[in-house]
Amino acid sequence: MPDTYFTASPHWSWYIIPYFFVGGIAGGAYFLAALLEWFGRPEDRPVIRTGYSLAFWGALVSGALLTLDLGRSLRFWHMLFQSNNLPHLMFKSFSPISFGAWALLLFGACAFISWYSDKTGTAFGKLMAAVGGLFGFILAGYTGVLLSVTNRPIWADSPWLGALFLASGASTGAAALVLFAPGRGATQSSLRWLESFDARTLVVELLLLIVFVVSLGTVAKAWLSFWGLLLVVGVVGAGILWPLWLHLKPAGATGGGGGGGGALRNPAVMVLLGGFLLRVVVLLASNSIEFQRVAAGAGQ
Repeated sequence: MPDTYFTASPHWSWYIIPYFFVGGIAGGAYFLAALLEWFGRPEDRPVIRTGYSLAFWGALVSGALLTLDLGRSLRFWHMLFQSNNLPHLMFKSFSPISFGAWALLLFGACAFISWYSDKTGTAFGKLMAAVGGLFGFILAGYTGVLLSVTNRPIWADSPWLGALFLASGASTGAAALVLFAPGRGATQSSLRWLESFDARTLVVELLLLIVFVVSLGTVAKAWLSFWGLLLVVGVVGAGILWPLWLHLKPAGATGGGGGGGGALRNPAVMVLLGGFLLRVVVLLASNSIEFQRVAAGAGQ
């Protein structure tokens, strides 16, 4: 954003942060379930079942949070249909908001079909998993794209925000599966695969986070604040490096991210905490900037 001008903060309520977080988990969990549906083993079925369940309930919660954030919740249907030309659809391919609303709706439909068919024993096969996995992929990353097309500082100053949120959705989705799949009978080998996937995804997320901050240029000075401290300590330290170290320990194969020591020694819990804090710091750091030029005089 070379001119460094920006508008006032969007009038979003606190519902947006958990919406971004839960949507990322739902999309990531379904994508992993779809991956295992296609390429997994029979013993991975409990993980697949857990992924579909997390996706379905996550889609419901995400839809409710997004609807509540509108203020006038009954007008949510205006995002899907033309109010003056029913029943014509309202879809603007150039608008991330319109694109995201439809992605959430279609993802929720796929998640429901997969969850219900698995629950009732009605198999819809791999095709539904492929379609739902695609929408899960979109849902996990589109929130970052939505932010980047605004002209708010930090959000609009880097093209890497969508990729960062996508990686975070994958890591938090895997972490949620590690936490909940044991209750559905997941095997140790399935859980070890999830933990290995999560560890690799955390490395990618860390690299993308570094690229994101560096790409901000002079705007990166905005992180010299409480939000920057929370980014380093909460997201990078507690949410990425610490769970990575727990994963790589010789005794780290805990079979479900468990082990003694409580939540602080559970890598899955810490990954989820880091994913939530990432969205907190990205949204609130931008909204806390009140001046009219971010980098005014930087080159003077």
